[in-house]
Amino acid sequence: MSKKVFIGSTAIGGGEDIKVQSMTFTKTSDVDKTVCQINELDNFGCDIIRVSVLDEADAYAISKIKEKIKIPLVADIHFSSNLAIKAIESGADKIRINPGNIGDKTQIEKVASAIKLHKIPVRVGANTGSINKEHLMRYGKSATALVESALDNVKILEDCGVNDIVVAVKSSNVKMTVDAYRQLAKLVDYPLHLGVTEAGGGELALVKSSIGIGSLLLDGIGDTIRVSLSDDSVKEVIGAHEILRSCGLEKNFVEVVSCPTCGRCEYDCMSLAQEVRELVKNYKKPLKIAVMGCVVNGPGEAADCELGIAGGKDKCIIFKKGVTFKSVETAFAKNEFFNMIKEMLNNG
Repeated sequence: MSKKVFIGSTAIGGGEDIKVQSMTFTKTSDVDKTVCQINELDNFGCDIIRVSVLDEADAYAISKIKEKIKIPLVADIHFSSNLAIKAIESGADKIRINPGNIGDKTQIEKVASAIKLHKIPVRVGANTGSINKEHLMRYGKSATALVESALDNVKILEDCGVNDIVVAVKSSNVKMTVDAYRQLAKLVDYPLHLGVTEAGGGELALVKSSIGIGSLLLDGIGDTIRVSLSDDSVKEVIGAHEILRSCGLEKNFVEVVSCPTCGRCEYDCMSLAQEVRELVKNYKKPLKIAVMGCVVNGPGEAADCELGIAGGKDKCIIFKKGVTFKSVETAFAKNEFFNMIKEMLNNG
């Protein structure tokens, strides 16, 4: 089990629930737009937010942003120890740096002193674009090179007396990412931040992120995740929660299971399943609802569902825990089923 680290009042590691992260794409010094985006992500279930700090205006804006948000804020800084220190002094709950590009030993020590003084954690690591040249020459662009580069960055901070560290090793290559995290998990007890970097956009990016992050979570590896998409950050948060739910790590939601298509289905099962998903999507309640294509084996396959429906051209059956509750004419089955779902959702 990894050690527990606090980002503001939010804990990661140490057996805590997996926390979902995302990142704003606004100019951080535009406080109103940045706050608006953060609060929208918060509403969709984001636990931790990261902002870019490119200049002093961004660093100083952190204190103003924090007054208007509820979730912890991470400042992402590169190439400037001065900006890292200003972000910390402005109230960042955590910083993300690469010690290798933050300056010489003196500059790194100054940042480390600020980290310790303000008692905040720091995220370090490596991705395929920041592998140490020595390790790149020795191991090539590989999982081992990623891990060794990340460990170099960890040691730099440890030598400065910093111990609240979060580590990441990311690649756009799914297998390399998974291999790197599996190696790293055996070598450190720091919390691990998971993600497939530069995954792209659209369905392929979600598939890559799901395979990479999901494989690690099922191995018991990872404490916080970001689904990195070239898209609206809200989709990152939604995708992260879907991964957690699919891995059985988030239970406070309504799961809808439904049949694949086949020739036995004689009613519009697919449309009904989509309507049910839309109906329940905003409810935070541990329920499982089934929309099955036919009565041949639908109720049996969905015996663990609190409520389900299976249909034919003329009749549908509504069942509870795999046992038939009532038979309804197909034309009226949707309304009957929806009424029962709403009653179940609104009752304790």
